[in-house]
Amino acid sequence: MTVQYVASCRLPTPFGEFGLHGFEDPDTGQEHVALVLGDVAVIDSVLCRVHSECLTGDCLFSIRCDCGAQLQTAMQRIADEGNGVILYLRQEGRGIGLINKVRAYELQDQGADTVEANERLGFDADLRDYTMCKNMFAHLQISKIRLMTNNPVKVNALTKLGIEIVERIPLETGRNDHNARYLATKAGKLGHLFSKD
Repeated sequence: MTVQYVASCRLPTPFGEFGLHGFEDPDTGQEHVALVLGDVAVIDSVLCRVHSECLTGDCLFSIRCDCGAQLQTAMQRIADEGNGVILYLRQEGRGIGLINKVRAYELQDQGADTVEANERLGFDADLRDYTMCKNMFAHLQISKIRLMTNNPVKVNALTKLGIEIVERIPLETGRNDHNARYLATKAGKLGHLFSKD
């Protein structure tokens, strides 16, 4: 998946004023953005979050996942540091899309876990692709990152693309009674790394 830079603008937020850089895949029309704070091109290893879109968590404040809390925490950490980047990838529902995610949630309401729900709908547990990150990082002149993630698959995928991950920074936030099983499934079936409570 090859993406091309399209345009940039200012994006004032409660966490500070970011630059918003738009990218598009010319073959599919799929769009992604990078939120950048500070002059990341001169930073040796940039504080970074690679975040897949979650409309329900990021925008509708759902607490049945930890996505919205992770995004806000990442933005706050970057603001506290004074520089950093968030690649916001349009890969809703670990790549299955919004309506299929609603279908998966319906199955979860009936007792399936997040992996079982995707599989019952005919999808793999995780369909995300990170290849677009290579061009996005290149445009931003970033080669080394300190990655905020709990997901070793993401670490491996970015490393294979030639992105040097100097440090993996845990991003454990937003845990509650509504997402306890979801987080346990991410750890048990998807290999996400969480500290022991």
